[in-house]
Amino acid sequence: MKNRLFKIIPSLILLFFLGFTVSAKAQNEIAYSVSFKNAMHHEAEISFTIPNPPSGSLNVRMARSSTGRYATHEFGKNVYNVKAKNAEGNPIKISKIEGDVYQINSPGKSVTISYTLFGNWVDGTYAAFDRDFAHMNMAATFMYPIGLDNRPRTLQLNYADKPNWKVVTQLQDLGKGKYFAKDFQYFMDSPVNIGAFKSTKWNITNPDGKQQTIQFHTNTKDEQPIVDNFGNLLKKMVDEQIAVFGELPTFDYGNFYFMQNVNPENAGDGMEHRNSTVIVERDDKIEGNESDMLSTFSHEFFHAWNVERLRPKTLEPFDFSHANMSDGLWISEGFTQYYGQLLLKRAGLRTLDEITRTNQSILNTVLLSPGALNYSPIESSQYAVFADAGVAVDQTNKGNMFTSYYIYGAGVALALDLRLRADFNLTLDDYMRALWKEYGKPEIPFTMEALQKTLGNLTKNTKFAEDFFTKYIHGTAKEDYKSLLEKAGFILQKARPGKAFSGFGRINFSNGKAVLGATQSTSPAYKAGLNIGNVLLKINDQDIKSQADLNKIMDASKPGDQLKINFTQRGLPYETTLILSEDPTLELITFEKANRTLTPEIKSFRDNWLNSKIKQ
Repeated sequence: MKNRLFKIIPSLILLFFLGFTVSAKAQNEIAYSVSFKNAMHHEAEISFTIPNPPSGSLNVRMARSSTGRYATHEFGKNVYNVKAKNAEGNPIKISKIEGDVYQINSPGKSVTISYTLFGNWVDGTYAAFDRDFAHMNMAATFMYPIGLDNRPRTLQLNYADKPNWKVVTQLQDLGKGKYFAKDFQYFMDSPVNIGAFKSTKWNITNPDGKQQTIQFHTNTKDEQPIVDNFGNLLKKMVDEQIAVFGELPTFDYGNFYFMQNVNPENAGDGMEHRNSTVIVERDDKIEGNESDMLSTFSHEFFHAWNVERLRPKTLEPFDFSHANMSDGLWISEGFTQYYGQLLLKRAGLRTLDEITRTNQSILNTVLLSPGALNYSPIESSQYAVFADAGVAVDQTNKGNMFTSYYIYGAGVALALDLRLRADFNLTLDDYMRALWKEYGKPEIPFTMEALQKTLGNLTKNTKFAEDFFTKYIHGTAKEDYKSLLEKAGFILQKARPGKAFSGFGRINFSNGKAVLGATQSTSPAYKAGLNIGNVLLKINDQDIKSQADLNKIMDASKPGDQLKINFTQRGLPYETTLILSEDPTLELITFEKANRTLTPEIKSFRDNWLNSKIKQ
């Protein structure tokens, strides 16, 4: 009896302290509530209660940036009717001290803040409310108290008048429309979609024996068999992605959610989150558009490893009050871009011709664009604070000093993959697995030095790793793509050898006026002093009033010809001389199309690169 009592007492003490901890946690829980009574006018009514606020003044704010985005987006512009009440339900003063920051002095034991949010932009960044759905990116939707990031959050969703709606979110489901997040960062990274979804799902068992579920939910007019068929295509893609890393990430609560909205009036987007992704399509339906849609799904799912867990230190922790600059988007977004298409090819969802055209586009950007020629992948990544869906009313010179880190990084991935295969009998898959084991799975944020070190360890050649990072990551040098691609049976060559090139770019012909767009600094047009807004009048004394007029002159010209250009700038007449060059555009073709022999060795190299890695 005595021994049993000694066993019971510690258990009672433990239960007491556990109960006390849970109770204390609940006392500090920030509780949100959302209703949609005016959704037809794109409004949501939101409130949140903060128990035990800090003494003195309490500041709350709307975010200015969002997970998965790197520029600022000023979500506070859509907030109004901001009010506050104390624990007794009496109104208290709340003052706006900045455009998106509000202050309450002496909030007391508890404070509840309410506001109206307008949302009518359906993409991965903003919020949208309508008769048939609610679409919430958390940063665009919810105010938050400053300095209370460690407190848990609950979210109560009120939609009793919408019996056909259901909720899709990675937040923990507590039942009866209530959801839970362990802290601020998790809450803000957990989008919520509500609507009459059609769904399909399947289970996957990880190598450790744990089963996880992949769920696909779509707001679409397609019938269920179309949704099921698309789910089968997704399964093939997911299996190839697992083969790269050897396992799925451990998803919180055992689920990953594809959250899709399909409507031609959407803004369009794909946005990754820790255990989910929001994919917004501009098509009218899934049927007939599966191939295009798969590109976004493949890219976003690869993020479940690369960026959500294998994450640059420059993005940790994410700061919602301003833009988040990173030096690592060339790998986080760029390598993801590369694998997004490569893995569709491996899954049998892309043809050889399609992946060839994809790589051709990458090569033209990386080898010819001024941004890639003059600025490094790291500098490209850092410019995301201005380029990532950022809005500006003034013109920029982006075309001459920025190349998208998506495409630039994909070019780096292509080069490194081929180098590892050609020189080390390794692959980019090996490198990604090594990074996953060292930094992604344990969730240790990486630095550029860490990436270089892992490459050196993998290849057992630290000099190679140092040279690669010095030249191609910190620098602007470019790999010898031509010789690397030949090892896989591809030829990189001029697409239009001997053809004249002006570099005028896209010209807007309207009412007999030829108005130039921005010209690239490497082009003959730029070197002749021509740029955006100039109006072409004559070339060699011939009037230019249509595309046909321009084509006639260019077809009769050759590289090296000098053309007299008459144009106006801001209404004033000018004349310049433009010296045509050879068209620099590149094409990538297979040995087969060039009637070159595809040897067994080359075919094996290509197959090992582009074909499935699923073990039958």
